[in-house]
Parts: sequence; C-alpha cells; structure tokens
Amino acid sequence: MQKSAIITGIELHKISIPLKKPFVISLGPLYSADNVVVVIHTTEGITGWGECSPFMSINGESADTGLVVGKYFEKLWLGKDALQIEERINELDGLIYGNNSIKSAFDMALYDIAAQQAGKPLYQYLGGRKNKTIATDYTVSVGDAAQMAADALKIKEAGFPVIKVKIGKGGAADVERIRAIREAVGYDIPLRIDANQGWQFEEAVEALKAMEPFNIQHCEEPLPRWDFMKLPELRKQSPIPIMSDESCCDPHDVKRLIDLKACDRINIKLGKSGGIFKALQMIQLAEAANMEIQIGAFLESRIAMSAFAHLALCSDNIVYYDFDTALMFNEDPVEGGIRYKDKGVIEVPETPGIGATLSANFLT
Repeated sequence: MQKSAIITGIELHKISIPLKKPFVISLGPLYSADNVVVVIHTTEGITGWGECSPFMSINGESADTGLVVGKYFEKLWLGKDALQIEERINELDGLIYGNNSIKSAFDMALYDIAAQQAGKPLYQYLGGRKNKTIATDYTVSVGDAAQMAADALKIKEAGFPVIKVKIGKGGAADVERIRAIREAVGYDIPLRIDANQGWQFEEAVEALKAMEPFNIQHCEEPLPRWDFMKLPELRKQSPIPIMSDESCCDPHDVKRLIDLKACDRINIKLGKSGGIFKALQMIQLAEAANMEIQIGAFLESRIAMSAFAHLALCSDNIVYYDFDTALMFNEDPVEGGIRYKDKGVIEVPETPGIGATLSANFLT
C-alpha cells in the first residue's frame, strides 16, 4: 500500500539575524540575514523544515514577499499529500510565476518529510553517498585592496582550504585587489573570484587575462545576467574558467548555457532553482555534459545549509562548495544540522531527513 503524509498545517516564520560585519558584493552591502523558515506538519506526525534567504537584487524577493506568497501556498497544499513531491511543486508553478526563493523553502520541507518517512538522511534518500569530503570556502568582501588582503590572510590562517573573493567593482581595480591578496597569502591556497555581474565584456576580457598569473580556480558571473549571449566569446578568450551563477537559475538555463557552450561550470543554489526537485534536474544535465558543479548559498542559516550539504553528496560532478555565510551570523538559530569542523570541513548529519530545526527562541 502506497504511503502518504497528508499536510495538516503550515507555519511561516521570519527570522532576521545581524551579520558579524557587513558582507559586501558588487550588487551592494548586506547587513543581516532576513530569511523565511517553513514548517510543514503532517498526519504521520512528521514535521518538515525548509528555509530560504530571499535576495532582492538577484531573485526579486524579500522575506516579506515570501511570507505573503507563502500564505497562498499554504491554502493550496493543506489536505494534500506531502510525499507527492512532483505534483506539489507543479502546483506552486501553476499558481504563480517565479518566486523561486520561497518555493525552495516549501520544496525543502517536502524533501525533509519524505526522507524522514523513509527513515534515511536526506543524502541517502536522494541516492547520495558519503564518498567525499565537503569543505567550504570562505569569502572576502569587495572593498579596499589592503583590507581585502588582510581579510584573506585571516581566512588562510584559520585553515580554510579555499578563499573566495568578491570583485566586480572596476576591472583594473579588481586586478589590483587580487594582486594584493596573492602578495598576502602566497600561491599555495586556491582563489575563486565572483564578479556578481559587475563587468562589461571588454572589461571582463582585460581583467581575466590580467589575472591569469594569480592561479584562479574560476570566475563566477563576470557579465550582467541578461548578457549571457556574450559568455561563449568571453569563455573562449578567458584563461580562467567561467562559472555561471545568476544566469543559471533553473534547468532551462542549464540547457541553454550548455547548448551555447557559454561556461565551464555552473553554480546551483536552491533559492534560484526553486528547490531540490529542479536542482536534481540541473545536476543531471550537467552530468550529461560532463560539467563540474558548485553548490552555493545566499544567506541561509544551517537549516538550509544542511540541505545544501546533503545535496552536495548526490553527484560526483559536484566538486565545489560555498557554504560559509552561516558562519557570518552573530548568533546561530539552529538546532542539529551540519557542523563546521576544522579547515572548513562540514559534517553532514546522519539523522533522518535534513536533520536541522529552528531553535524555539527564534519561532515567531
């Protein structure tokens, strides 16, 4: 007999947690994590948890819009089977276009329920294995070159395996920022750079060529997301691999980027894809194209970060991990979930489901 878990109630909680210091990218500064946590209750006594961190300048959502749209989703799903994940996701897409951030929180809660019902940690439910070490990078905000170099040195001294550097505030100035960082940290630690759409084409070509001596793993989203038709030519001219992020939101984007030969790698974030269901489709497309994948994040807490880490164990093509922003919070609102160990290594929980919940102190 087919099992079911009928949805009996849905809670929406907004959390706002200040960051230890401003996190600055080319799109502007961020001072706090303003997130939405979704809690789905079922007849089976299983409760699913999901979270999103809406990013207004990237996915056009805020925590407040997520709360409003989430109420529509609540009405749509009450009384329905949480284990019929594809049907539930299709209902959200049929109800409203976009809003992928809040959709991802609802999707995540369904997968938490399904994995708990199966008695498996999420990565096992998704067919993954603990056959690799997940270690996150840590990010340097864009700003004064000397300060960025000092921040990068602290990251190296803390033992993180990779330094990610936010740039995109003037190509020539960005080259000097990377030069200063290399002078501070040496060449034995990998660097990743992320322009967050901050360059124009010629500027990107010049900057990437000038950065060739600095041993850069890859450059995320060098051009404005709408200018993706120039990515194939930029990729040809760049000595540094190109990773698509803001231009790579869903399976349709992945197929287009692969068909265009627009990038070397892709960055999957559940807040862009709408959740795990579509992220798995993106992973399959990348695998078929023999393309490497990064699993990234916005400003989620360890609830969503735990889901990201579970997902990262589901494909050998996932080789890059960007799970550092939860470490930037001035307090941790989560019980259970992933643990950050020495040198950026992440320990993924073995409890059924995602394995993370929001502390009662943060339930509002």
